[in-house]
Amino acid sequence: FPSSAIHGRGLFCKRNIEAGEMVIEYSGIVVRSVLTDKREKFYDSKGIGCYMFRIDEAEVVDATMHGSAARFINHSCEPNCYSRVIHVEGHKRIVIFALRRILRGEELTYDYKFPIEEPAAKLPCNCGARRCRRFLN
Repeated sequence: FPSSAIHGRGLFCKRNIEAGEMVIEYSGIVVRSVLTDKREKFYDSKGIGCYMFRIDEAEVVDATMHGSAARFINHSCEPNCYSRVIHVEGHKRIVIFALRRILRGEELTYDYKFPIEEPAAKLPCNCGARRCRRFLN
């Protein structure tokens, strides 16, 4: 697998994907939002990278230990995918869709849409897009 120019391993397209096509589900363990800080501190203490995706105000998908490959999709300010929370048989699921046609070998990206933070808490963005916002949050 190639490594990402953005961060870590990234996730790369194995075949051409058409615009609007479902790419992958962001799966893992659904936990209450109030537990995320405790889990993140635990992962940090063990040197484990943390992969969480907010479903709504009450729930978060923690893909750190039991998640799909979707957790490796990097942020981009000019992404080729987007995420949606959809309802399947009474459960909320996070699904990644193609924003445009994506060619085989291309790195998959979406906008993380992190909330804006004060300058001291800013996370630098490495997406390399022409219109990069310079920060993830």
